[in-house]
Amino acid sequence: MEKAAKSTHLDPELSRRLHRALTCGKEELFEALLDPAMEVLRAALRNPALDDNHLLALLGRRDLTEELLKAVAAHDLVAGSHRLTVALVHNPGTPATISLPLLPRLYLFELDTITKLPGTTPDQRLAAERTIIQRLPATPLGNRITLARRATAPVLDALMKEGDVRVVEPCLANPRLKEASVFQLVSAGRTSADAIAAVARHPRWGNRPNLKTAMLRNPSTPASLFTTLLAAAPVMELRNLSASGRLGQERKRLIQEELRRRGC
Repeated sequence: MEKAAKSTHLDPELSRRLHRALTCGKEELFEALLDPAMEVLRAALRNPALDDNHLLALLGRRDLTEELLKAVAAHDLVAGSHRLTVALVHNPGTPATISLPLLPRLYLFELDTITKLPGTTPDQRLAAERTIIQRLPATPLGNRITLARRATAPVLDALMKEGDVRVVEPCLANPRLKEASVFQLVSAGRTSADAIAAVARHPRWGNRPNLKTAMLRNPSTPASLFTTLLAAAPVMELRNLSASGRLGQERKRLIQEELRRRGC
């Protein structure tokens, strides 16, 4: 019984820190926000001197509990502050129930940063990527080009599908780009000749067999590129091409000439 009675008494040192966190001035409050005890940090959230800068410093910590982060998210200062919203979403401890609804409030490149932040959950990454993709139709060309240089694979896939060679070229240089996205581009009949040519001359993509075959089968491939690819294509591929319903008579004639040249 005596032990239980003692446990109900607040530790004097903790009591002093709680009082300090609740009543201290602006400068001292920054020190209080370094306290390891979550109850002290909760007390600091009720300090009348608390402002945006204090909350930014607090959200920079990576040891905050989910409950404390929920309390920060509910604070009046967060609702009207873009930089606090960003800091809250960037904190890996913020639960998805809080961070996901905040994503539409972030700017394009803030969302892109989230997709690559250590500690970002798969759900948060996917939601950020989806939000970026939804904004692409209204995104200025310059921002799409910048995004092409730094985005993750799902966003690059969406950018490639647009087919704009000015965006395609930086996408091709992005190490996160997947071959499947390039294959879809060079296979699509609506893809421009310029975009196909950009793939063909790129050192990373131009020599891949699957992409070469797709370019040969695409009627949008420039004539000069078609002829170059034809000369290096295997005989079996030439025979398959000659039966393709996508190619016009002139290209089929070139295929037959190439077969005759090889004595086939």
